[in-house]
Amino acid sequence: MSRPDPTFSQQVHTYYSAHHGWIRGWLYKRLGNASDAADLAHDVFVRLLSKPQQFQTEQHARAYLSTVTRHLCIDFWRRQHLQQAWLEALAALPEPLAPSEEERALVFEALEQVQRMLARLPDKVCQAFLLAHVQGLGYRDIARQLQVSERSVTKYMAQAMYQCLLLELDLP
Repeated sequence: MSRPDPTFSQQVHTYYSAHHGWIRGWLYKRLGNASDAADLAHDVFVRLLSKPQQFQTEQHARAYLSTVTRHLCIDFWRRQHLQQAWLEALAALPEPLAPSEEERALVFEALEQVQRMLARLPDKVCQAFLLAHVQGLGYRDIARQLQVSERSVTKYMAQAMYQCLLLELDLP
């Protein structure tokens, strides 16, 4: 990773000084945990450093930081929900069948990758994929449920499968 422009680093420091407090407070109100709020507030500025932005006004900077903060918070909640579902599924297994800590971590990482992939898909594509692979519905039933043609379902599934292939190849 290349080093950021020193001028931009100074700008980020200025944004950090001006906005970190309200971002941390906003996150704390939503998360109810000071440690998680501090971590995510820090991640907002790490994101800004890793993807430099030019802002015309202070309001533009604040709007951008607000958007990044909301997205990181949503990702955090999704991760928490996914982790809770995984832990509940593990608790239901008899102890001899329970995976090791290493296997648990690997499965959870894979679940997070799939969740991120699904979050990038358009809504109907994601719904079609989940209806097919989680509920086992055929294309005709999916088309009826989504109120689209079977041809659209075929296109949706092709899109979703392409994203799965990229995930498997570990490409962006």
